[in-house]
This record gives sequence, structure tokens and C-alpha cells, in this order.
Amino acid sequence: MSDRTERAKSTIKGAVAPDAAAMQANGTTTDPVGTSNNPSHQIFTVANVITFMRLILTGVFFFLFTQRNPETRGLAVTLYTIAAITDFLDGYIARATNTVSWLGKVMDPIMDRVLLFTGVLALVVIGELPLWVALIVIGRDIVLFFGTLWLRVYQTRPMDVIFIGKVATAFLMTGFADMLINFPRVQGFGITDAAWLPGFNSDVVAVGIYCVYIGLCFSVVTAITYYRDGLRIRRAALDAEALKRQKQGS
Repeated sequence: MSDRTERAKSTIKGAVAPDAAAMQANGTTTDPVGTSNNPSHQIFTVANVITFMRLILTGVFFFLFTQRNPETRGLAVTLYTIAAITDFLDGYIARATNTVSWLGKVMDPIMDRVLLFTGVLALVVIGELPLWVALIVIGRDIVLFFGTLWLRVYQTRPMDVIFIGKVATAFLMTGFADMLINFPRVQGFGITDAAWLPGFNSDVVAVGIYCVYIGLCFSVVTAITYYRDGLRIRRAALDAEALKRQKQGS
């Protein structure tokens, strides 16, 4: 059991920060403990507590937001904003105080996605966002996550983040934030009667829905690009392995 646990820890570390994990494993790191290149194994740090608080705030936000009460909606959005701000705060504190930890490196990106997904699902629950949008946003991240794990068989270093992916995230976050605030609101184009296409039917919507649509388009292109690059990396790794076996055979 302990061997499997250690292998799992090593895999997770390699996925989160491969360079730091490799240097620690080889004993070649010279950075102080608690820095980004040499994370500690501490659990109860100020940064980690802030990260866990973000999870609590996210849960309270979801409860209040889905009450469909205009008064609690304002409080819910305020809590969501605070939770989003802590995303920058915990990382800054960890780096400033040399308390960067493996737990923080693992939990921080997870909490980021939890925060995003919770906001998306809350909008779906109250009927202000079509379910198909949420399925694309969440489904894409799930596919990319498992795709990253699969790709580690052929390449240890994580695939580089591409610019169009950052653009997609920027549009999605801007759009969802505006939809949570629910202001400004505009009249839909009225070119369809489909209830599942807010903004293009006649309903009044938050203007952020159009940012969401743009972000979805960029997200699809990003997913296709990552898929293409992943196949290229796999092909190169298999060709290199075949060449290596050929040389050994000769």
C-alpha cells in the first residue's frame, strides 16, 4: 500500500510541477525549502488555509445564489468575488513567505476549477445558463485533464499552455462574472425561438452571455489544438522508441 501511495504522490507531483519534483527526487535542488522550485510538505500554512477558505466560500455562495432571492444574490456574488480574490492572495503569500507547499500546488488549480464550475452550475440551476454550455465547459476540462495524464506516458513535461486557451479562459471568466452580477442586461436578437439559445432569442439577458459564446468557440479550438499536438507528441515518442529498439537490435 505504501509503495502505491508513494507512486501516486510522485505522479501527482510530476503532473503539478515536474521540474521541482525531479530535482527533489534526484536531490539536486539548491533552492530554499518552501520556494516554487523546492516545495515543502507542510499542510497547515497560511496560504493553504486561505485555499481551504476559498472552498468554504464557494459552497456558501452556491447555497445563497440558488435560493433565487435578489437579496441573497448580492451577498452570494460578494462572497464569490472574495473567493476569486483569494486565488491571487494565497499564491502571493506562499511565495512571499517561502511557504510554497506540495499541497498548495495540488489544491490551488483544483480550487480554481471548483470555483469556476460552481459559478457555472449555479447559473444553470436558476435557469440563466443553458445546460449544454455547462457540459461543454466542464466536459472540456475533464477531457483535457485525462488527456494530460495519458500524455505523460509519452512526455514527462506538461504541454505548454497556448495563447488561444488563455483567450478562451478570459472570455469565459468575464462572461460568467457578468452573468452572476446580471448587469448590464440587453434585449436578445430575436432571431430564434429556441429557449436554449439565450441572447439569440427574444429574452432579456446579461450581456456576458455573448462573452461566454465567444469563449466557447475559442475553447473548442483550444481542445482541438491540444488534441492535435498530443497526437504529434505521441507519434514522435513512438518513432523515437522504435528507432531505439532498431539500433539495439542491430
